[in-house]
Amino acid sequence: MLESQDGPLIIQSDMTVLLDNMHPLSEKARDQLGMFAEMLKRPGNWHTYRITALTLWNAAAGGMQANDAVAVLTRYGRYGLPAFAESSIRRLMDRYGKLRMEHRGEQLLLCGSSELLDELLEKKELEAWRKKRSGSEELEVRPEDRGMLKQELTRLGYPVVDLAGYHAGESLTVELRAATRGGKPFALRDYQQQAVERFYREGTVQGGSGVIVLPCGAGKTIVGIAALVQHRSAALILTSNATSVKQWKEELLDKTTLQPSEVGEYTGVTKQVRPITIATYQILTHRKSKDELFRHMKLFSERDWGLIIYDEVHLLPAPVFRMTAEIQATRRLGLTATLVREDGCAEDVFSLVGPKQYDLLWKSVEAKGHIAAVTCTEIRVPLDQGITELYHSAEKKSKLRLAAENPGKLDVIKRLLHRHEGTPTLIIGQYLQQLHRIAETLDVPVITGELPIQERQQLYDRFRSGDVPVLAVSKVANFAVDLPDAAVAIQVSGSYGSRQEEAQRIGRILRPKQGRNEAWFYTIVSDGTNETEFALRRQLFMVEQGYHYELEKG
Repeated sequence: MLESQDGPLIIQSDMTVLLDNMHPLSEKARDQLGMFAEMLKRPGNWHTYRITALTLWNAAAGGMQANDAVAVLTRYGRYGLPAFAESSIRRLMDRYGKLRMEHRGEQLLLCGSSELLDELLEKKELEAWRKKRSGSEELEVRPEDRGMLKQELTRLGYPVVDLAGYHAGESLTVELRAATRGGKPFALRDYQQQAVERFYREGTVQGGSGVIVLPCGAGKTIVGIAALVQHRSAALILTSNATSVKQWKEELLDKTTLQPSEVGEYTGVTKQVRPITIATYQILTHRKSKDELFRHMKLFSERDWGLIIYDEVHLLPAPVFRMTAEIQATRRLGLTATLVREDGCAEDVFSLVGPKQYDLLWKSVEAKGHIAAVTCTEIRVPLDQGITELYHSAEKKSKLRLAAENPGKLDVIKRLLHRHEGTPTLIIGQYLQQLHRIAETLDVPVITGELPIQERQQLYDRFRSGDVPVLAVSKVANFAVDLPDAAVAIQVSGSYGSRQEEAQRIGRILRPKQGRNEAWFYTIVSDGTNETEFALRRQLFMVEQGYHYELEKG
């Protein structure tokens, strides 16, 4: 064990942790710290992490105990573990499992110690859910309040372990194929099998809801399909866009014994409700006016679903959260590459979809060759002289856009295209005017939300076939677009400091490649502007996963 003076971590009483990235044990410490903390910022060689109730509860759901977290901080702490931080960790982790939701006969019960239930019954926020006390350690709950009560208790700092079980749903005969329809051998990778087993926890009442976190390109869709096959029931799959709907359908038909007549698409164009139905979040939340009801939400009750899969669960919109609160008796599986939510709704994912059930470091998957080894580079270019004066006189928001659309970035793009000539490349940006200008100058096709879905699909297909070697794309390609041969991504602008977006954009090039299995991600940033601050924030999640951004002058 290390002497405390030698460790790479400085733990503070307010639950923030500083990691000395130059320390020889920083990588080991980061991997273990990341199991129960999240990165906040990384100025220079010091990375700042935060330990929160939610990070601790997700760790507890995965089997970690307070002693484990304390041991990590003690082992790697430079100046010891402050008593207040240790007591806070123990208090918060100790709360996980103190409240349970269980079924007894026809009754749904909230179970806990008599003292804890007494304390909760005094809280004003819980008045709406008060029902008769069925015992000193039991409180009867209306089944329709199952989700909302869990959500409110999580907000109050009292997570509920839901052991009330789930109904089976409409049965469905389906198996995984031993070979794809094209004849290629198919089997689950070890971590995919582990993720499915962790979600179901066969023979226990703890499985059946929660989130699986895997890197982009590591086969999250396959995990969802395997979970569906394991349960053999009608399933509703919700995903981010119409392109993803088609990809899910193709994978289901390719990897399982399902027939085309059993898989339906529910989008703005097609409304098919079948034993397996794939819908977009957009169609569920579509309405003509703010006063109108979400008429497509009826999809949740169109069949007796045994499983609901939330693809890209970090994108789950508020109206779908509300509907999810009402269907807690249905198994729920969330799939994502990152639990990071920029809107602060991570607690709602935890309480309504379920806790994190399985997580795997991106570098671990890369080491096994299941995703490409990515070199990340930030290229800083001077601000174009033509907009320097305008930039310095602009307001903060306008400053970012001016820096992001810096014309000086074009020469860097040309140089990178020459460097990687012949390699399938994506040019990714936030601003449509910028993308159209780049695409026109370089004579490459561009995909934005303005382009009809059918035409987008045609361009994706041409890119996959090699007919289009370079493709400019807006944020419509951030999620669930399968472009396996893409090996270079050039990011010219992004959504402020979105860590989630950075991870998803890198995810576009992570599919395993033939040969050396390499990929390159470049982010071009205007030097001396506020764009550099946002770029550092965008990179946090990837750095937490063990990636390093090289710095290059443009």
